[in-house]
Amino acid sequence: MPTIHLLIKGSVQGVFYRASAKEVADKLNLTGWIKNTTEGHVAAMVTGDEQLLQQFISWCKKGPPQAVVTEVVVNSVADVSFADFSIVKEYR
Repeated sequence: MPTIHLLIKGSVQGVFYRASAKEVADKLNLTGWIKNTTEGHVAAMVTGDEQLLQQFISWCKKGPPQAVVTEVVVNSVADVSFADFSIVKEYR
C-alpha cells in the first residue's frame, strides 16, 4: 500500500491535533504514526488505500477546530508496513 509523509505547519501543537488525527486515521483504517516536531510542526507517516490517504490529507489541511493549519507538505515515500496508527510522544 502507498505510504506518505506529511509535515503539517501552523498552530498545530497543544490543540489536540495528534489525538484527533489518530481518531481519523483509525476510522479510515490507516496505519503509521504522528508526532510533534521540535520546530513546532506536526509530522506523520501514513500507509493505506490511496483514496483513504487523500481523505486523511484533506482532514489534515483543516485539523481539529482549535488548529490553524497554514501548510501541509505531502511526500510519497517507499512503502512501509505498520501494525497500527500511533502517537509518538518523543521528538525524532
